[in-house]
Amino acid sequence: MSVAQSFDFLIQWHLTERCNLRCKHCYQDNKKIDEMSFLEIAATLETAAQMVQEWQETYGIQFLPSFNVTGGEPFLREDFFRILELMVNTGFEVYILSNGTLINREIAGKLADLGVHGVQVSLEGLEGTHDRIRGAGSFAAAVAGVRDLLDAGVKVSLNTTLSLMNAGDFFDLADLAASLGVPRLGFSRLVPSGRGLALLDQMLSTPQVKELYGKIAALEIAGLEIATGDPMASQMDFPSPVEDAGAIALGGCAAGVSGLTLLPDGTVTPCRRLPLPLGNVRRDSLRELWAASPVLEALRDRNRYRAGCGACRRWAQCRGCRAIAYAYSQAQGRPDFLAPDPQCFID
Repeated sequence: MSVAQSFDFLIQWHLTERCNLRCKHCYQDNKKIDEMSFLEIAATLETAAQMVQEWQETYGIQFLPSFNVTGGEPFLREDFFRILELMVNTGFEVYILSNGTLINREIAGKLADLGVHGVQVSLEGLEGTHDRIRGAGSFAAAVAGVRDLLDAGVKVSLNTTLSLMNAGDFFDLADLAASLGVPRLGFSRLVPSGRGLALLDQMLSTPQVKELYGKIAALEIAGLEIATGDPMASQMDFPSPVEDAGAIALGGCAAGVSGLTLLPDGTVTPCRRLPLPLGNVRRDSLRELWAASPVLEALRDRNRYRAGCGACRRWAQCRGCRAIAYAYSQAQGRPDFLAPDPQCFID
């Protein structure tokens, strides 16, 4: 097989909606869900691994597949470590997204033994800010979990969801990450959906996002990588104006381009924060959903995007955050996953 280049492919897998916290900004809505059984998960894992292998053999392209395993809080799933072992054995890189409060030395040691590639723990700021958003005592428990992971040799990243509630804490959080020995701090923007819909007035304004992202881009702390999946933040590295990069998605928002989300009941969506059901792995072919879903086809078609994103010269590398565009337009009574990103500040 001749390999010209490699491509990331991410499956974010929500194993449960159960959670031990009730965060103010959570995009989930607390509906009871019929969770997939261990055997159903095992079959879907085999299908996903075969799908990527067939892509590589058919197209001569090397893929770098990974699982982001989360919930709810994934450590509440009783068979979580059995599932993790299967995931690691697929050859996919395995990352865990957690609130960190249930992690202790024993759990951290098990994760290290399994060879998971990393654990992302959510922190919304320093203790007062974090506990106001996620619940009393959650900061201390999460930081204790982070320390246990680091002591076990597990790579840890922190992540924060930026809004008016916590934007002022970001730089103190960066100092905290560095002092703990955490090598990576990530950030994203508030998506006003689920419980987060009540926080619509806590979204940062467009000028506030631009100012904050400019300061973050200039931040340098030894040993700490500042990273984000926000497509707009990535555009700050390029001068303006730029040449039009065309109509083939090359980066930016992953929805429909480089990843999928699986919900606990097997429902497939473009992104967990973009609640548009594409099908269900209990009855549908994952490969066919990826290839033929009308929603994914629209996400890949520049001509379908509304004015703003569709006309932007940076469409191929950005496309805005589809989840925020959808949630914000839905809050305005006009749900549209192809609407412009309401916080876009890129020229």
